[in-house]
Amino acid sequence: MNHLLTLKELNRETLKSIILKGIEIKRNSHLYENACYRKGLLLLFQKSSTRTNLSFQSGMNQLGGYAVTLDWNQSNFSISPIQYEARYVSRNCDIIMARLKKHDDLLELAKYAEVPVINGCCDRYHPCQALADLMTVYEVAGTFSGITITYVGIHNNVANSLIAGCVTLGIQLLLVTPIINTPSWDEELMQEACASGYVGNVASLSDAISRSDFVYTDTWVDMEFFQDGHYEEEKKRRVELMMPYRLNRDNLQMHTPYMMHDMPIHPGYEIEAELVESERSVIYQQAENRMHVQKALLLYLLTAG
Repeated sequence: MNHLLTLKELNRETLKSIILKGIEIKRNSHLYENACYRKGLLLLFQKSSTRTNLSFQSGMNQLGGYAVTLDWNQSNFSISPIQYEARYVSRNCDIIMARLKKHDDLLELAKYAEVPVINGCCDRYHPCQALADLMTVYEVAGTFSGITITYVGIHNNVANSLIAGCVTLGIQLLLVTPIINTPSWDEELMQEACASGYVGNVASLSDAISRSDFVYTDTWVDMEFFQDGHYEEEKKRRVELMMPYRLNRDNLQMHTPYMMHDMPIHPGYEIEAELVESERSVIYQQAENRMHVQKALLLYLLTAG
């Protein structure tokens, strides 16, 4: 059974083919109107979502299939061992997208599911986001060869899948990450990434930006904690530490890389509002591409056997 849980599952040829298929579908969506005719996608949410929810629902419907949304906390997944529920729901759908809090729960779901499982975000990886990121880079640059991306912010689940994708495709990735989300840390991934020669840690944001074609940032506080009063002290600590790394005109120092952000955006924190709307921003294109590349992913997993 083929699943997509981290992005490390895909070799270079397969990863690039999914990205190119996403671009093809975006350009000629009418040719794929019945590509998933009567196929059912279960969307299992333990975490809130805008882009993951909308892009998968829209994408599957546009492919001629249908999507059913299930709230983890309003279902029996919250009261029964995952293995039993996984076996049951597999008999009511053709593929599962799960947005869960813990990577271990995602692995348990994939272990017992009888249909392909897609990780729609967990505490360790966000492969669907990385697919859209990489599709956007290819659309803008027309190549992966010779491209350098700087990721600035918190080392989190988004960073991990981006690292995996850049290593696979041979993209230079510079990490400016003063804070690490402990649940996200993957020692094996980082050892492989550093050994590949494509990924490196850089202390100076200005040094990284001067070498980059794209600069990518993300929230400093995970969405489930952003308005949580119990997290206020940690939020304050993060903001104070990360403010020098905020993307603004001063930190860009006349350089003009493309601006990327996976959303939701907190203007005035990780990026100033002016840059979000600037001519070098590809943020909305990046967000739109979630749907297109996920269509390609659905097609791949439903036909891969």
